[in-house]
Amino acid sequence: MNETVFITGATSGIGKATAELFANHKFKLILCGRRQERLVHLKEQLGALTTVHTLNFDVRDKDAVKKAIDSLPEEFSKISILINNAGNAHGLDTIQEGSITDWDAMLDINVKGLLYVSKAIIPKMITQNKGHIINIGSTAGKEVYPRGNVYCASKHAVDAINQGMRIDLNQHGIRVGALNPGLVETEFSQVRFKGDDERAENVYKGFQALKPEDIADIILFTVTRPYHVNIADLVVMPTAQASSTIVNKTL
Repeated sequence: MNETVFITGATSGIGKATAELFANHKFKLILCGRRQERLVHLKEQLGALTTVHTLNFDVRDKDAVKKAIDSLPEEFSKISILINNAGNAHGLDTIQEGSITDWDAMLDINVKGLLYVSKAIIPKMITQNKGHIINIGSTAGKEVYPRGNVYCASKHAVDAINQGMRIDLNQHGIRVGALNPGLVETEFSQVRFKGDDERAENVYKGFQALKPEDIADIILFTVTRPYHVNIADLVVMPTAQASSTIVNKTL
């Protein structure tokens, strides 16, 4: 593959699984994350399969985002596919008990971080008159559940940005779509519950949750469709899940 894929949040979960799968299919990879040691390990692991470049920055820092993307060597300058995967949930409190620090983190990462990265890369795609942007949303962007308030708001924002982005970039021949997963067993719940491993593990007990590899497989399918096909908005849940609050734990 000559196509270059830019993945945020590449050091764990869906981002890491996507990087591994795309490496096996010989895409050139630009892998981004906050944890430099994980990026180094990932480059060593996947460098035997494909060409890999890493960028160490926090999507919340707009100056760092721009500086990192502007630093890309010529070999990686033509980005074909952007996967806006970086995102987090912090806390599970009622609106009246919520932490402003948690709110800031979710809005800064899930919304503003996605915008900062997209703002830096979209002009490159416009110049090429071609590109594909995959925004990783959530079923939380399609409904609101108890104590989800600000996290759900951030993912509803991703849903709206995805739609607006698709409209604005239509004239440039750029494909834009969102993938909205339900329960995926990753570090997500450990972050949400701030290191409370027992509480995090209980989220996925009693049923078969989605795996990061399941989502990576769907992303690969999406970007490898003929160019006249754009998967604009896709929701995927484990069979045991009917909604954010209804999960069959007898399967």
